[in-house]
Amino acid sequence: MLKLYYAPKSRALRVAWLLEEMGLDYEVHSFALGDPAMRAPEYRAVHPMGRVPVLEDGAVTIMESGAILEYLLARHGDGRFRPAPHSAEFPAYLQWLHYSEGMIMPPINSYMVETFFLPPERQSEVHAKRALKLLGQMMMAVDAALEGRDYLARDFSAADIMTGSAVMSAQRIGVPLEALPNLAAYIERLAARPALQKAESL
Repeated sequence: MLKLYYAPKSRALRVAWLLEEMGLDYEVHSFALGDPAMRAPEYRAVHPMGRVPVLEDGAVTIMESGAILEYLLARHGDGRFRPAPHSAEFPAYLQWLHYSEGMIMPPINSYMVETFFLPPERQSEVHAKRALKLLGQMMMAVDAALEGRDYLARDFSAADIMTGSAVMSAQRIGVPLEALPNLAAYIERLAARPALQKAESL
């Protein structure tokens, strides 16, 4: 059986979300974020950096949320949740599959460091505001891509799990959506999906 190493409010949510969308059976080994057990030698043998997610599939161990999603689609997807490589939507699918980690998550990470992880005396309001401004620009591109469509590659796909989860994270840290009506409606559509709701309840 598939085994997912998971922590709430982490990138592991993306993997659980896809597993639920695919209807696959899986076992969850859950941590709280910051759990000392994630730094123990036993878990570092699973993930050298003591992070989540990790997926085990028999003799296969794979980490990094985007890589895990691609693995699941290739090995267990039966053509679901991604356009066929020859289809007109495949380039957009690839772009938005990788956009989250390339463009959205870096400023989110910077903002969280400056407002949460660093002690108050080391935080920089200037750097935090710059990260939030940059994040707003990244979100504008997603909003524009959603003009006239419900999902980033026409039908719901793993690209929506990757970039959708990132834009929901951006919303949670305070990126305003008033000027991004397509994105606001998109987030509502994603939040209503039963598979995401199940993944968030783990």
